[in-house]
Amino acid sequence: MTASRPASPMGPTTAGMAMMIAAMLMAPGLDTIAKLLMERLSPAEAGMGRFLAQTLVLLPIVIVSGRMSRPSGLHALAGGFLGMALLCLNTGLRGMPVANALAIFFVEPLALTLLGAFVLGERVGVRRLSAIGVGLVGVLIVLRPNIAAYGLSAAWPLVAAVLFACYMLTSRILARRGERLVLQFWTGAFATIILAGALAFGVAAGPAPGLLLVPTLYEFALFAGAGVLASITHGLIVAALGRIEAGLVAPFQYLEIFSATLLGWLVFSDFPDPVTWTGTAVIVGAGIYVFHRERLQARSGPEVPVTG
Repeated sequence: MTASRPASPMGPTTAGMAMMIAAMLMAPGLDTIAKLLMERLSPAEAGMGRFLAQTLVLLPIVIVSGRMSRPSGLHALAGGFLGMALLCLNTGLRGMPVANALAIFFVEPLALTLLGAFVLGERVGVRRLSAIGVGLVGVLIVLRPNIAAYGLSAAWPLVAAVLFACYMLTSRILARRGERLVLQFWTGAFATIILAGALAFGVAAGPAPGLLLVPTLYEFALFAGAGVLASITHGLIVAALGRIEAGLVAPFQYLEIFSATLLGWLVFSDFPDPVTWTGTAVIVGAGIYVFHRERLQARSGPEVPVTG
């Protein structure tokens, strides 16, 4: 008689959650680099340089892997959503702290959850929605009633949130086809083209709208770092989306606020106050609760879905 093997502690859902946690903690590094670049460059050039660097990092990997294929319309759509989302977020980041911009951007998980339910037919359980709501309470604690202090800059992250939710949903569809590496490469390439067009037509507001400035060695180094970091971060996101439902990732996206406040303190001397840490604790607690609930659900069966 052969003894049965114990179940693996790292199933697809658990692995997908772990990937999203890692990606979300690293993602604010890209926003910090963008804010440093925009001390001189426009939002469009900062975004274009990042995606160009990311594409150049991935190109030899895709070629060596033998997975290069022609892009589809969905690749172009995903790249368009991603490029425009970054342009809007960068424009907001120029006028406000990283943590505040991300706190506004965090309406995106709600949009993603709703899109996942209506477009992909994914089930959204009551407990999951409740945890997302608790996470949003934490975001409001962090944000505080000071949006008026930043004027129109605060509106850009809201637009970026909707566009990024559309990108995440499109990536979810492509990830189901097993095109993860190709997805990263082509979305980065199309995002580069979109932002190059935005720069050419002077869409981005900057020190020299519509003018391509030659980066300094310091800025080239920042672009290179952003390319590597973006490749890793987006690779983790795409891999996670191939393992878990779009709505399930929502609470973990709130973890960005933790590293965003830390980087704001280290790089821009923006020390998080006690209210920020309180909100962060609420956000992280909501994410941990969802992680726990989904592990229980995997053993006992699905949650009661919310239907309408």
